[in-house]
Amino acid sequence: MSKPSPPSALPSSPSTPPISHRHIEVFRAVMTAGSVTKAAQALFTSQPTVSRELARMESLLGYPLFDRGPGRLRPTARALALFDEVQRAYHGLDQVVARALALGRAEDEGLRVLTLPALAHALLPAASADWLASHPQAQLTLTPQESPLLEEWMAAQRFDLGLSEVSATVPGTRSETLVELDEVCVLPAGHPLLARAVLTPQDFEGERFVSLSAEDPYRRQFDAIFAAAGVRRRLQVETHSAIAVCALVQQGLGIALVNPLTARACEGDGLHVRPFSVSVPFRIQALWPLHRPAHALAEDFIAAVKRAAAPQAKRR
Repeated sequence: MSKPSPPSALPSSPSTPPISHRHIEVFRAVMTAGSVTKAAQALFTSQPTVSRELARMESLLGYPLFDRGPGRLRPTARALALFDEVQRAYHGLDQVVARALALGRAEDEGLRVLTLPALAHALLPAASADWLASHPQAQLTLTPQESPLLEEWMAAQRFDLGLSEVSATVPGTRSETLVELDEVCVLPAGHPLLARAVLTPQDFEGERFVSLSAEDPYRRQFDAIFAAAGVRRRLQVETHSAIAVCALVQQGLGIALVNPLTARACEGDGLHVRPFSVSVPFRIQALWPLHRPAHALAEDFIAAVKRAAAPQAKRR
């Protein structure tokens, strides 16, 4: 790979010899090629020019870099030590050039996605596999975070893409609804209500119920539905996440209502899913930062999310 043209000379002070980048380039070529002739060929110049530049560099340094003999050029200990330093500098330059080239390829950019933990568990593994199959060189970072911190971080433009349930406007972002599903019922193995194909609010009368935390917007919707139906549940256990709700139900601590993605991901091994007769919409929102450069592959990732959610949409 050809190197960028360096400045004509290294910074110097009254006590520093004016060693130029050209001198270093010639020295490295001789050390790498093993002879002045081969170094001249590598630099597309003449042998006398290489010999002259090398001699000039030695004169400026005040010591020889090579022991010269008939038909041979042997580096001194000082030359070997200097070559180690030169190689480190060139390695750093190679990294800069590689990074500059990579920035021109969307495949080498890192996509940073901020998501609800429920989506990271139930939807994004399949979506990520789909996306990476089409972009095998891309880098992906998934960061789970609950609301309202998720929306605060997106407003601060910290991520390329956000996946949320919040339908309200988040400052500094634009939103897009990706999919809308209905909340579902989850029950432990052997529960009598499994005999029903669809559960109504009245079916929950007197049942132990595993709740989301009091601050959760879905919890408030569920409470309103049961209050309107005059249904009294036994509220003994509550938790902050749908995944935890499913785990508690699986242990026989009650029945519950959760989002369908988490419910289907946890289904089996003692956990069963039934539709709920009342529609409680569960929406997945994409949040795009307005003041952060758009990522070239973010749209492809959203398409993969939609494909991963499609089977659930068909089960409504």
